[in-house]
Amino acid sequence: MKTSTGKLKLMLGADMTADLRFGAGVGADDVPNHARTLERLGFDYGSFGEHFMRGNPPAPTNLALPLMAAAAGATDKLRVVSSILLAPLYHPVLLAKLATSVDIVSKGRLTLGIGIGGEFPVEFQAMGLSTKDRGSRSDEVLNLLKKLWTEEHITHKGKFFQIEDVTLKPTPLQHPHPPIWVAGRREGAMRRTAKYGDGWLPYFYSPEQYKNSFIRINELAENNGRDLSGFEWAHFSFISINKNKREAAKVAASRLGSRYSSRADMESLVGSYCILGNAEDCIDRMSEYFSAGVRTFLFSWMCDPADVPRHLDIVSQEIIPRFRQKFGK
Repeated sequence: MKTSTGKLKLMLGADMTADLRFGAGVGADDVPNHARTLERLGFDYGSFGEHFMRGNPPAPTNLALPLMAAAAGATDKLRVVSSILLAPLYHPVLLAKLATSVDIVSKGRLTLGIGIGGEFPVEFQAMGLSTKDRGSRSDEVLNLLKKLWTEEHITHKGKFFQIEDVTLKPTPLQHPHPPIWVAGRREGAMRRTAKYGDGWLPYFYSPEQYKNSFIRINELAENNGRDLSGFEWAHFSFISINKNKREAAKVAASRLGSRYSSRADMESLVGSYCILGNAEDCIDRMSEYFSAGVRTFLFSWMCDPADVPRHLDIVSQEIIPRFRQKFGK
């Protein structure tokens, strides 16, 4: 995909400044305390991943929405975002009701980040589902989800779901509904974003890939006659802070290798997809993502759990203030 720098700047805004937002993952071992720490440090979002079975034997995992409710109950301003909720594993009526409950208990601070999963087929097998249908199943979930949030007496007879005269009360606190961020990396995810999403949340993405996706989603939305005003351009940002990029890359490769054990070439990939090095290195790399369209960074700490507090301090006290000064309005 080719585009001119001038066209990209026009789409981003002539002054290339923006309202910037930052978030970070919340540890499941002590959700209330971790969420309060993020809020105290000035983060905008606490993010929560999920898996039903991450491999077999499975690594310990949790579901996002219950943890998000716990974090919302412990904070006053911090928004909670799933990064990501596995949409094809949910019935849309159940998901609509669960998400509405979290939106209400959080006083309108829910953002629903969704993806189609597939890297762990065993969790689909556990639910009696095929990974081959996960994209089309997710599209049907999203289509119904918006209707269930905003309409009454919903009847639907689709490929995967059939419902008759369903009305859910109460409706979400946010109107018309909580924001939906779509995660992914490929064309199908971009099409899903342009059609259903209120935000884009790719992962394992270089700045160059993000720039191309920014342009592609705008093109798809324009073709569909959709206005993306207020759309949230987010990025799931793996970050490892160390004295130099080389040392940071080693730690990041180790952490990601334990998470995605199938990627034997992980050390060669982190340089393309992670934010690495000292504070200045990280700001430089984030600047590349900013120029590609990113306005919200959700950090995922690529370090030993004992080193997370240091990462939090450096990001909140050094990186974010300097980045806001450089690029924020």
